[in-house]
Amino acid sequence: MAMLGGEAMPRILMQVIRFCINSNDKQLKKLCMLYWEVVPKYQEAADGEPRKMLPEMLLVCNALMNDLTHPNEYVRGSMLRFLCKVKEEEILGPLMPSIKACLEHRHSYVRKNAALAIFHAHRLYGEALLPDAPEIMAAFLNNETDISARRNAFLMMLNEAEELAIQFLATHLDQVGEYGDGFLLLVLELTRRVCRRDPAQKSRFVRVLFQMLGSDSAAVSYEAAWTLVSLSSAPTAVRAAAVTYTHLLNSSQDNNVKLIVLERLEDLKAKHNKILQELLMDILRGLASPNPDICQKVLEVSMDIVTSRNVAEVVNVLKREVGKTTAADSNETSEAKGSQTYRALLVKAIHGCAVKFPHVAESVVDVLMDFLSFQDGSGMQVIILFRAIVEQYPELRPTILSKLINVVDEIASNPVMCVCLWILGEYCEESGNLTDAYDAIMEQLGEANFIIAPDEAAAEDEAAATAAPKMITKNVVLADGTYATQTVYSEAPKPEVSNMPNLRKMLVGGDVFLGTLVASSLTKMCLRAEDVGVAAATVKKWTVDSLLMMCAIVKVAEVTVNAQRSSLSDCTERMTLCCRALLDPKAKELLKPSLLNDGKATFATFLASLKQDDKKAGEDKDGDAAAGPTTQADDLIHFRQLRNMAVQGGDVDLDDGADLARATGYDNAGSLLESELSHVYPLSGFADPVYAEALVTVHDYDIVLEILVINRTPNTLSNLTVELSTMGDMKIVERPQAHTIGPLDQMTIRASIKVSSTETGHIFGTIVYEDSSTMEKGYINLNDIHMDIMDYIRPAFCTDEAFRSMWAEFEWENKVAIATSIEDLKVFLNHIVTSTNMTCLTPHDPKERGSFLAANLYARSVFGEDALVNVSVEKKDDNDGKLAGYIRIRSKTQGIALSLGDRITSVQRGLPDSN
Repeated sequence: MAMLGGEAMPRILMQVIRFCINSNDKQLKKLCMLYWEVVPKYQEAADGEPRKMLPEMLLVCNALMNDLTHPNEYVRGSMLRFLCKVKEEEILGPLMPSIKACLEHRHSYVRKNAALAIFHAHRLYGEALLPDAPEIMAAFLNNETDISARRNAFLMMLNEAEELAIQFLATHLDQVGEYGDGFLLLVLELTRRVCRRDPAQKSRFVRVLFQMLGSDSAAVSYEAAWTLVSLSSAPTAVRAAAVTYTHLLNSSQDNNVKLIVLERLEDLKAKHNKILQELLMDILRGLASPNPDICQKVLEVSMDIVTSRNVAEVVNVLKREVGKTTAADSNETSEAKGSQTYRALLVKAIHGCAVKFPHVAESVVDVLMDFLSFQDGSGMQVIILFRAIVEQYPELRPTILSKLINVVDEIASNPVMCVCLWILGEYCEESGNLTDAYDAIMEQLGEANFIIAPDEAAAEDEAAATAAPKMITKNVVLADGTYATQTVYSEAPKPEVSNMPNLRKMLVGGDVFLGTLVASSLTKMCLRAEDVGVAAATVKKWTVDSLLMMCAIVKVAEVTVNAQRSSLSDCTERMTLCCRALLDPKAKELLKPSLLNDGKATFATFLASLKQDDKKAGEDKDGDAAAGPTTQADDLIHFRQLRNMAVQGGDVDLDDGADLARATGYDNAGSLLESELSHVYPLSGFADPVYAEALVTVHDYDIVLEILVINRTPNTLSNLTVELSTMGDMKIVERPQAHTIGPLDQMTIRASIKVSSTETGHIFGTIVYEDSSTMEKGYINLNDIHMDIMDYIRPAFCTDEAFRSMWAEFEWENKVAIATSIEDLKVFLNHIVTSTNMTCLTPHDPKERGSFLAANLYARSVFGEDALVNVSVEKKDDNDGKLAGYIRIRSKTQGIALSLGDRITSVQRGLPDSN
């Protein structure tokens, strides 16, 4: 360890040779091998003279040779493994006969390591040491029976004698499946290497590739399928690879394997959609996995390849899976919660099938109608699906409306009830449906009085106190005959279930928004009843009952604690509008067209915009194919090899830069260099004895520090160590080692830091060194490195429902007041979105101008943490046209909320300088 730190210990070499080299202790032999690997083996030579090996190395070679002929196979094998790390020709040369002799040893452990040692020596020095190594390996490979030894020998031939490896493969093509997984993976590597260099050689390997697709090893069959697809795009090859992927998906027990296979299937879907359509039912068998992530990925892959020919089978599978999820709802466990998430995914998939293929919409109505009573998100998705079906498919309206009227008393979720009432109010246009819907709603509402009387409230409190469990203490006799006191709680009798309808219970609970929807639906029904042939007396009775119900709703909104003042004023204004529409003939004439027609028209426009967005997203996905050509057909082609060697003055090859960019993997070299320079932090000053600067590279969970250390003194600095510490959820996993730096010399020291959460962190430390001439220790305190939260934030997308659900769930909130010099609302919003690396979920028309703006922003960190931001900004005339408002940040953890708030506070002042 001291020698690895840079200390030279020349005198210890002979002591190790005398006292340690002949020991039989296995631990000591292993330490000796580590020592031989790092010890200097050559004498110091003058400039221009060849180096000479130390005389002591002859004794070392003799000891190594003794171990190569040792009767213990472990000693021989471990020595052969050690020789794979020796790079000196003078040491390896005398040992070659002993290494060759080990190829014939009786034990497979020795033979397989001997094959690796020969591969190592031949790779370093070629025919200088082993002129006949390929032939030796070929003969060894033909006679070898051990799987590991055969694999190592083939590895040597693959890299050093490729043609011999191809000949062996062609000779033993039928026995390849018996040679083990490691050997087959090498065959795949040989196949890829040869076919990429010479595509005409593909026919020589097709047979073995198809043979390996059916391997019992998941790794071999997966690699064979991937290799086959990368080498050939023929339908037969792609179909065979896809069949292998689906077999792995359904047979593997490892969730990681399933996710990787699904990624490959998604790649195949982009180019070979029709082939995957044939295997759609096999892919859907992956829904049997209990992991919701796998089920979600299966649905993502499957829903894009559903066609009119297989949609009926797909819907049947989805309906069967939906039925299975109801069995787990009785268990209050994580399995039940997982089934709820899974059910929401299935309902969404069925929704997509019903929208794309209208002829299956009717078949899914009966199955999904039962889920309206569920409290989780599946009920909301089902009612949204019915809302879209009712608008887009008028022939299905009577069926769905009658079913909704029958199940309205079972709905227990407030949002679901809101959508259901809106559907009934908008689309009940026939006399029969209209009467049934009105009667069902009024039955659910009950009497027009939602305020509980004081005596009823006191009775409820008394009943609750009686129902509370009581403590009972008694004496019991234990098994050993002693007495003990036992205290138990008597279980109270279960109270009787309240007979109050769900809709009335929601209104009594203070849901003001639901009350406004009830009033709106009743108003639409009363107005429409006049046009569909309902008797005038019935219409008059409906109007009176509706007005009484609206007054009761306003009254309960005034006395309910949960109702906020803004909600109360909105409710009162809406109720007043509905009452005027029913009582004032002039108001009825003006408001009736808007109430009965504009809602449906607006919803139809909304559905059309969603369809347009989906179509645009599909076009963007295929944008690469539809994009214009990058090079015109009549452009000149420059062949550098055919140019005249005598380049004229000023004749520059303009293609060199493009070729270099393609060869290095990126075209925008300047921006990459600029990005790297922006992450270089000076750690010390130019006046310090040691100058240090750090290049910080963030790789998701890891931070890599490349610290450049420059010795600015004329003395050698020994034991120079960069001691680092961190603040925040960061942990140093690889600390820098001690080094020795010569006068005016420099070196690069690396350190690795593991990050576990998204929050702002600091890295600080000290450089400690020792001056070799004065033997004095020096200390240099380093500048802090501030880790930016933007290195971990990634733009992401979520639905409005998911955003609202997370907004209500997350408990950490950071409220930032807007103080900026920007005067335009849209410019400010775009500046915040760009500066925080987030996605704006709220669409805005750039042509529209207004005095206020509200938007939701969303992002996800590399650790899977969600970041929610709500921007509410207003341009006030009394504030000299400046923007005012608040930006609220919510997250599940405190760190991301505070760090993102600090980021917004620092960047909101104004736009960055264009210079």
